[in-house]
Amino acid sequence: MKKHHGITKVACAALLSLTAACGGGGGASSGGPKTPPGGKPPPRAQIDQGAQEQFNKALDAFIAHDKANDWSDAACADVAKQFDEAVSKQSNGKFAEATFNAGIAYQRCGDDKNARAHFEKALQDDPKFHGARAQIALYKYKADGNEDAAINELQQAVLDAQFQNVPALVNLALVQMVRDSEQGQQGCKNDMECAKLNLQRALAIDDAYMPAFNQLALYYFQLAKKRAGAVKTGGKGSRGRQIVTNAAKTKRASVQELELAALVCSQAIRKNPSYAPIHNTAGLIQNELGQVNGAVAEFATAAKLDPKLFEAQMNYAAVNLSFRGFDVARDAYKKALAMRPNDYDAHLGLALALRGPITGTEANYDELVNGAQAELDAAKKIDANRPDAYYNEGILTQEFRAKAGGSKDQTIAALTKAKGTFQQFIDKASGKPEYDGAVKRSKERMQDIDDTIQFLNLEVKEEPKEAPKDEKK
Repeated sequence: MKKHHGITKVACAALLSLTAACGGGGGASSGGPKTPPGGKPPPRAQIDQGAQEQFNKALDAFIAHDKANDWSDAACADVAKQFDEAVSKQSNGKFAEATFNAGIAYQRCGDDKNARAHFEKALQDDPKFHGARAQIALYKYKADGNEDAAINELQQAVLDAQFQNVPALVNLALVQMVRDSEQGQQGCKNDMECAKLNLQRALAIDDAYMPAFNQLALYYFQLAKKRAGAVKTGGKGSRGRQIVTNAAKTKRASVQELELAALVCSQAIRKNPSYAPIHNTAGLIQNELGQVNGAVAEFATAAKLDPKLFEAQMNYAAVNLSFRGFDVARDAYKKALAMRPNDYDAHLGLALALRGPITGTEANYDELVNGAQAELDAAKKIDANRPDAYYNEGILTQEFRAKAGGSKDQTIAALTKAKGTFQQFIDKASGKPEYDGAVKRSKERMQDIDDTIQFLNLEVKEEPKEAPKDEKK
């Protein structure tokens, strides 16, 4: 029988983070300003003295937690409450900057429900509050994946800020790169050109803003793949995450653009070597250049700097899986699943990492096979229409369950089930060019199964032996 590798995917950096527009997001190591985006109230605001004093006290507390990088649920709630108290001390009950900063405090601990409510209140109190508009646009985009609506809202936030809102410029560039259409604006003829322009604007304002460097590196990375004819990535399902897949072979990305991307990463790392996402992006670029050892090192650094960076764990797992580092891949996928229990790719990758080292001689053979099957079942439960898990389940059944040492009937039953699973994969992969190679391999495996079943059912009928003739006495 022919053996083929299963389908897996390497998840790349998802830079559309619901981090603080106008600065920060993710604590002191985020690469942005170390104060919350609301900052100090602008001179135009008529702020009562008591409200101003309370605002300053809350701001000091926020900055202290950012510097110490010691945010906790209790700390986030406490700082948010301090900003809310500043609002309560304002005579008209409207203090958009304080309300917004309370939202950022909640966001530091991932409390998006309270964060979004505060952003909406801030925008209600001040319809020109561009930071709040940008944050709400990102939350809506995360929920519905509507690129056009997100770009319109982020563009409005940028205009309201008179092009001075750096994170809004970066997030606008990101969504433009995801949409990647021929729609242009003043000064740029399509989404990719507009994205580059917005990133250049962001870096012109703040040349130490690491998310802008990171997105610029990804801009060149995406451009390199586009020029090589790679399939466009992004869209509603991916939220801007780029995917490298071995489901179908694609051309190697343009080396020139990849080297530009690597140069941007190098410059950024010199400015701030502690910013985890830039190491993750550098790993993607090294992997595309074929520098696997360099990619492993960068992904490992990213995961060490920020153990909660999901994409770094996924990439570290996938690149180790690619050269049979099954134990390391298994542990990294488990860490990723601890962060996102319902991630399809993480369950699929873990199934492959569990299946990979099985030799057939283990005392707990059935337990190991069942463990891999459980992960595939979890993936199918998350998305029953996605083909990948069915292909890998077919391999698991054909190569392992059918060889578990049962009777002939049990072997035939397992092979028959594997054939049915491959057919399910083919049905679900129909019309999706990225799966063409796997479809061809599935058909080959189905033929192998038919040949094996035919062999097992073959009964060799012996010719009756001629009775010995009696010897004449």
